[in-house]
Amino acid sequence: MSRTMRRLAVATAAAATAVVLTAVPAAAHVEVESAHAQALAQNVEITFTAESESGTAGITQLRIVLPEGIAPSDVTYGEGPDGWKFSTTADGYTVKGPAVKVGDDAEHSIVVRQLPDAKELTFKTLQTYSDGKVDRWIELGESDDGDGHGHGNEAPVLKLKAAAPGAASVSPTPTAGATPSPSPTPTADGTSAAPTPQAADTAKDEEDGGLSTGIWIAVAVVLVAAVVIVVRRRGRAQQ
Repeated sequence: MSRTMRRLAVATAAAATAVVLTAVPAAAHVEVESAHAQALAQNVEITFTAESESGTAGITQLRIVLPEGIAPSDVTYGEGPDGWKFSTTADGYTVKGPAVKVGDDAEHSIVVRQLPDAKELTFKTLQTYSDGKVDRWIELGESDDGDGHGHGNEAPVLKLKAAAPGAASVSPTPTAGATPSPSPTPTADGTSAAPTPQAADTAKDEEDGGLSTGIWIAVAVVLVAAVVIVVRRRGRAQQ
């Protein structure tokens, strides 16, 4: 009897273990890859694949934090799910749109003007589903804090080959909308004089400071003429 009970206990434990293991969701993650992953390489296409771990909601948005050495202005959108739009943020970019089919992965690509001189690049990623759930792939290195929903999971990392001989950093991308300062005007002795005000600035100063010089001269002429006329009339009246 005791032998039978022990066998039943072992079988029950094995069955319970099997149920627990099959109930744990597959370890989803975000992958990043590039065919030209090399330090200081230019115009490099990088592809991200965000795996889905939801059986009821589709992926609607990916928020990427760019690593040091890559500015948002140096990134252009490649391809992505149908209807998804690209926009830059203060520290990276976002791609979002209609939810992809439930269970399908969301893949998109970007083109980076130049990769930094580094051994690897880490792209922290926030993955949002149509039901509002967010998977946070932001940990640096392996973490045991994962709860099966991306929280505490490792951020995708792109390994880079060493820079090619002679490769160098290109100049930074100009900031959109920036207005260059007027260049100093060189003088005869080689020194630099203060920049000459632009015509628009001069016109604005005239509007802000009152009437223009020409108008003041015209007013003075009219006043002088009026005084002359009055003096002449008084002289004739006295005669």
